[in-house]
Amino acid sequence: MAEITAATVKALREETQQGMMECKKALEEAHGDVEVAKDILRKKGLATAAKKADRATKEGAIVIKITPDSTAATMIAVACETDFCSRNDEFRGMAQKVAELASAAPAGAVPASQAITDAVQACFAKIGENMSYSQGVKVAGTRVAGYVHHNGKVGVVLAVDGTATDETLKDICMHIAFTNPMGITKDDIPADLVEKEKAFARQEAIDSGKPADIAEKMVAGKIGKFLAANALLEQPFVKDEKKKVKDILGAATLKAFARFAIGA
Repeated sequence: MAEITAATVKALREETQQGMMECKKALEEAHGDVEVAKDILRKKGLATAAKKADRATKEGAIVIKITPDSTAATMIAVACETDFCSRNDEFRGMAQKVAELASAAPAGAVPASQAITDAVQACFAKIGENMSYSQGVKVAGTRVAGYVHHNGKVGVVLAVDGTATDETLKDICMHIAFTNPMGITKDDIPADLVEKEKAFARQEAIDSGKPADIAEKMVAGKIGKFLAANALLEQPFVKDEKKKVKDILGAATLKAFARFAIGA
């Protein structure tokens, strides 16, 4: 059995951010083997994580990674229990690492890889607060942009084909953060939601006692407004409501966008 010195315990503590007694016990169990001791601490961390898994995670961080040529953007969200944890350097460093790992994935939704899960788990082992990889997405196009609100709780990425200035794309990202559209065009609005709105509008028209033909016109009008309010390209642009988002885009074509919100 290798000698377990105070210096060895201190070094293990600094590397794992676990308590001195936990590190000493792990080294004793590992007969002084530091690497085995790390595995022991990690396994204990996994057991603790299982006990804490039911704790609510309503805080967290959103990180966006954009390629140097601005043709791909990756956004991830990692959740934790408290705002204090979300501002912790260790947690934020983990979020940056997760974003880097996620950026290697193809365009589309980015599921948790083993490397992402391991990065989150390693952070949990050091901080001891319930945390998880919430979601990730990657968009790609001729040009991409990203925006994280100053509170760090809302993030947006988008991709276009065609020419658009960085300022225009950032403005549209900020618009999306504020309006939270359901799709790019009216056709992208989920059909089940449209049907629910139709049912509400139809019942409202019936309750008002309008004739059937007038009631259907009322339904059509309300559905038209609902679609326009939730389809990004049809929305009035927040910085100039006399124009729609599609007018701001000009000749560029919006390929994809995503909006994440912490605690939503």
